[in-house]
Amino acid sequence: MERSQINKEDTWDLTKIFKNNAEYDKVYQEVLAKIDEIKAMKSHILDDENTLYKYLKTNDELSIFLGKIYKYSYLYHYQDANATEGKKYKEKAESLLTKVTQELAFTKNELLSADYEIIKELIKKNAKLEEYAFGLECIYRYKKCTLSEKEEQIIASFETILGTGDDAFGNLDNADVKFADVVKDGKKMPLNHSNYSNFMIDKDREVRKDAFKKYYTFYEDHKNTLASLYKSQVKEDNLIAKIRNFPSSMEYSLYEDNIDKEVYLNLIEAIHKNLNSLYDYLDFRREFLGYNELHMYDVYVELCNINSKKYTFDEAKDTILEALKPLGKTYIEDISKMFSNRSIDKYPNDGKRSGAYEWGVYGITPYVSVNFEGDYTSVSTVIHELGHAMHSYYSDKNQTYTNSSYPIFLAEIASTVNEVLLNEYMIRNATTNEEKLFYITKFLDEFRATVYRQTQFAEFEYLVHEMDKDEVPLTTEKLYETYYDLNKLYYKNIVNDEEIGYEWSRIPHFYTPFYVYKYATGFSCAIKIANDILNNKEGALENYLNFLKSGGSDYPLNILAKCGIDMHKTTVIDDAVKMFKDRLIMAKKLREEMINNGSK
Repeated sequence: MERSQINKEDTWDLTKIFKNNAEYDKVYQEVLAKIDEIKAMKSHILDDENTLYKYLKTNDELSIFLGKIYKYSYLYHYQDANATEGKKYKEKAESLLTKVTQELAFTKNELLSADYEIIKELIKKNAKLEEYAFGLECIYRYKKCTLSEKEEQIIASFETILGTGDDAFGNLDNADVKFADVVKDGKKMPLNHSNYSNFMIDKDREVRKDAFKKYYTFYEDHKNTLASLYKSQVKEDNLIAKIRNFPSSMEYSLYEDNIDKEVYLNLIEAIHKNLNSLYDYLDFRREFLGYNELHMYDVYVELCNINSKKYTFDEAKDTILEALKPLGKTYIEDISKMFSNRSIDKYPNDGKRSGAYEWGVYGITPYVSVNFEGDYTSVSTVIHELGHAMHSYYSDKNQTYTNSSYPIFLAEIASTVNEVLLNEYMIRNATTNEEKLFYITKFLDEFRATVYRQTQFAEFEYLVHEMDKDEVPLTTEKLYETYYDLNKLYYKNIVNDEEIGYEWSRIPHFYTPFYVYKYATGFSCAIKIANDILNNKEGALENYLNFLKSGGSDYPLNILAKCGIDMHKTTVIDDAVKMFKDRLIMAKKLREEMINNGSK
């Protein structure tokens, strides 16, 4: 369907950012003017407290203008990638961002040329600098790992080479990838990244097996190339960490969020301690499916497919608002505005970006894009993205620009809180055992994929980086063996098909080191927050709303502490697994009742 055929009320309204091209061009020129203003301050940013404030304020103004240009351009492009005008906007925004980055690169080194004690004295002299105190602290934390100007220039000269492994992997895994066709219903069907997940949930086991083996054949055929690419990434990670005087690349990666390695290692420890719960789930899945043995291509297929209900978007909205009532009247009033002010782009159209996402624009109601298909998954996707949107909305509303952007470590919490509340609402309001079991198994499947699987990935990253640091050669065989052994630990009671040992070679997030653990920690934190609210724990709702309002005004662990969460302990992970266990017990009882009643 062409975008022009979509009802206007079902699309987002980008005129809230720019009403017309003239307004866009005016702000574009404002960015250029702000670049010149900051360049005029070169070598003088730290002259006194007033000049420092002027620089920071001007930089904020530039960033707000640039954010509007960049996000408007990309949102315009994403709504229809075939549209020529959208492509022009995107190219123009990219060019402007490059110009800002290049021409203002001097500011970081100029700031770091001073001792932090001098900065603190300047803050004392000008009360207006208080809003920048935390941001400046974050900048100056990097002083200890910033080298001399000449050394930094040498490192910068290698920037076009660093990241080559990631670029090459992206080209191989996207542009050059080709899979053999899958046979379904006697017909050959193309296999690609987009539809692989659909094949993995196909009810026909032979189709799943065929897709699984043909998918991984590509990675096995290119195993040596992929091993070389990932090895180069690991070595790059460890080298940069060493140059920056960090004990390990993991600690360097965690430094931005001021998180110590115990948080990362605690996650792995807690999951190891609770692997029996995963084994119980896998046994339940095998018995439910009626198999003598479970294979890796059997872990994604839905156990229940009885939920044939189709939702209109309005019905989805009503369900979402009911499910989120535990978050209070104000939250419901605020999120309702998202449905009425054209902040949501609802349906697929030709050229529209696939999937779903949220993008906040400071000072403007956030934008959400989904491709609503009318099933429960679509409803869950909408409530997930609205969780991101409300996090952005409350952060922007309660924080200055410089403190509004929340870190990625916290980014998935608000969205998952919404999903947990939806799932709980659907379970409580299910009218049959079959329907209730559908929602419970949805939760169990999501938990396995997010908490257990992402922790497995995180552990693999840790092991491989440590091996390289200890000068253990990262051969193709070593990478395969390390991942396959880890998979046997996590899935010891099912068949570990040989192909799964190559799974590491297809994970793009591994080229962003020590990132995936955030999915597992975020999901676990969301479960605690949602359960505390549902159980009417004293202060739970108020604490959560304060969390949403905090933006990036403090370090992630300090913001989480507002919800009573201490990530230095394994309690939050243990509690999340307890909910997983409880839901599994519920599922087993329901399944038993259904069998006794003659249900399949």
